[in-house]
Amino acid sequence: MTKYELQKLRDLPIEGVAERLGLRVERHKCLCPFHDDHHASLSFRNNKFKCWSCGENGDTISLAMKVLGKDFKEACRWLSLTPDPSPIERGEKIASQNNSQILPPSGGWRGAFYARFFEHPWLSPEACRFLFDERRLDPRVVRWCRLTSWRDRQGINWLQIPYYDREGKLIGIQNRNLGGAAPRFRFPRGSECSIYNLPVLNLLKPGETLFITEGCSDCWAMLSSGHKAIAIPSATLLKKKDVEQLSIINSQLSIDFGMYPDNDAPGERLFLQLKEVLPNLQHHQLPQGCKDFSEYFLSLNIEHYEL
Repeated sequence: MTKYELQKLRDLPIEGVAERLGLRVERHKCLCPFHDDHHASLSFRNNKFKCWSCGENGDTISLAMKVLGKDFKEACRWLSLTPDPSPIERGEKIASQNNSQILPPSGGWRGAFYARFFEHPWLSPEACRFLFDERRLDPRVVRWCRLTSWRDRQGINWLQIPYYDREGKLIGIQNRNLGGAAPRFRFPRGSECSIYNLPVLNLLKPGETLFITEGCSDCWAMLSSGHKAIAIPSATLLKKKDVEQLSIINSQLSIDFGMYPDNDAPGERLFLQLKEVLPNLQHHQLPQGCKDFSEYFLSLNIEHYEL
């Protein structure tokens, strides 16, 4: 990483960095995370922090190092992967200061209401660990998919996954639990989560291969490996509407289709179902021991970012 790039990280608004780290900043102060603080003794001034009780101080990079327990290189990588929200964006983000999800008006699906939460995606430390440390995804893929995060009243961290149609209209949201004692997935009322990542169709060129994956995670891994991909929810949730949409895509675009079915019976059955709709669908075999493409992607040990 160059001196210029390091300076850009040091110039990030430190209060925004503090909020990304899970600190609650009010009037340029917050509770110090480095000791048992009850009186907001850590303050921010001139883009630096200082605790007037325990004496900890520094810039954006040292704040990330101390709070996350990372070394200099890892802290810089974390800062470079997560965009800083402006004060207005911080007021709109789902991970709000009262740690509760903003609810839409009563009734069915309110796509326009939810759409604003994905205009400026925000990733919590928990989301960054899941996406970049555990899944090893390319940051460009995370930005393309507009993944964001929030924390509910019980303190459970969620990754929020938007579903768009081909024209970029928000049609559904999938919330993924990042480790709390709650269901693995939650969906807002009226959310329509069918085929995932449809906007990628607008980037396809004649003769290119579009891969079909099971679930968002495999789709992110496929995109991170350099391929264009869409996803269906799972091998057991292929709906008639999804089949019809795939048939339309096949008739409209002069492209090939590929698939790495999961290494199980449902995965193979799904491939055969899709083969009936997409005659040119090519079967790609996962290596022995890899249950899905996400595991295969991790086994490749691809490094996407360097300092």
